[in-house]
Amino acid sequence: MSEQAFDFAAGEVLLINKPLTWSSFQVVKKLKYRIGKKIKIGHAGTLDPLATGLLIICTGKKTKAIESYQAQEKEYTGEITLGLTTPSLDLETEFDGEFPTSHITSELIHETTKQFIGEIDQFPPIFSAIKIGGERLYKKARKGETAESAEIVSRKVTITEFEITKIEMPKVSFRVVCSKGTYIRSLARDFGKALNSGGHLSALCRTRIGEFSLTDAHELETLAASLKKK
Repeated sequence: MSEQAFDFAAGEVLLINKPLTWSSFQVVKKLKYRIGKKIKIGHAGTLDPLATGLLIICTGKKTKAIESYQAQEKEYTGEITLGLTTPSLDLETEFDGEFPTSHITSELIHETTKQFIGEIDQFPPIFSAIKIGGERLYKKARKGETAESAEIVSRKVTITEFEITKIEMPKVSFRVVCSKGTYIRSLARDFGKALNSGGHLSALCRTRIGEFSLTDAHELETLAASLKKK
């Protein structure tokens, strides 16, 4: 891989495998530091810090295509841990609830996935990038502030596929294909509730955005190291 292979000003679409604990903004910031402050750069679809996988980075004139990439279908693999809940719906925060799981069978798990296929109503997590009162919800949440529940409204999202790939109670592995705007953390919460229990997202990896696949993505550190600081 060489720097000459890229024309960042004219526009590049970079596929990055986002590392665990990194925010999407941190990935953009690291690459901007390498390619130059004068060149436009942005990402097409946020991944939470505790998620890994495909992040599309656009530079230069290709930043105009960000919205079109954001609108494309997405695929994820991950793990839901049943019986325990957290305020953030993942492992960013401590457990705040414990629920029974002894009644949950493999058959019940597979049957319950059917409730989530098609167009569904979904409430975004409190820890999300949605703005209320000019401030993103996750910033309020991390400061200990809470938005009024009436301010967080449900949205229509579409889940095309919801496949259970492994069950090792209380952990359930899955693959999901869904529309723009779908929160997999909310799916984990709602799936736990539908099983008359609780649940949180304990692992997540985005494997596809439209025709772009994680298998074609660069490792962030490898790509960054190949670029000279501007």
